[in-house]
Amino acid sequence: MLKIEHLTKKFGEKIAVDDLSITVENGQICAFIGHNGAGKTTTLKAIAGIITFDKGIIEVNGVDVIKNPFEAKAQIAYLPDNPDLYEHLKGIDYLNFIADVFNLSSQERKDRIEYYAKKLEIYNDLSSLISSYSHGMKQKLALVSALIHNPKLLLLDEPFVGLDPISSYQFKLILQDLADIGVTIFYSTHVLDVAEKICTHVAIIKNGKLIVYDTMEKVKGMDSLENIFLELENEKHD
Repeated sequence: MLKIEHLTKKFGEKIAVDDLSITVENGQICAFIGHNGAGKTTTLKAIAGIITFDKGIIEVNGVDVIKNPFEAKAQIAYLPDNPDLYEHLKGIDYLNFIADVFNLSSQERKDRIEYYAKKLEIYNDLSSLISSYSHGMKQKLALVSALIHNPKLLLLDEPFVGLDPISSYQFKLILQDLADIGVTIFYSTHVLDVAEKICTHVAIIKNGKLIVYDTMEKVKGMDSLENIFLELENEKHD
């Protein structure tokens, strides 16, 4: 479970995230939606422990990310919108490095790398240098690296960008399978039609403030998520 209470983050005089409170339960997939600069990435980085924040509490399965950062981070996988990979390594070497960080056994890493890399159609390219990969291949490798330690909380920043249609479909199935076994998934996206299909919940943020948070079914009503988002974006925020 991800629990955010009254999260506030400032950069100088600018309030990037303003008193944000969200709870995402185990097994839920929550889309985090907002315009560029709304505060989505700042929120994700705060949850992942990459940046500090001015006020509030963030807990992952009851573990405070500030008071117990190592215990919290062990349960988290965070994928930024433009992941930095060690391009001088081969794909398999990079994945083994990540597996070492999380102390995975030889069998665990072998099984999980094979499973996810084959699902995302990058398994046959793992012996190549990352520097030779296309943007889409790097995205696939980053996704595999995020999944191999069986995280309890997945934080994803625009995870579908760069994926081809087949890999995008396979990744949607992976997310749904993970949710079925109780993994909490919280991800930012501009691909609203995908979010509409796979997410149980949606949170819409505007200028750092949460303006909508509910089940996907209730937020949509009889309209599309895209139309709901555009209507909210065009409204004046008091």
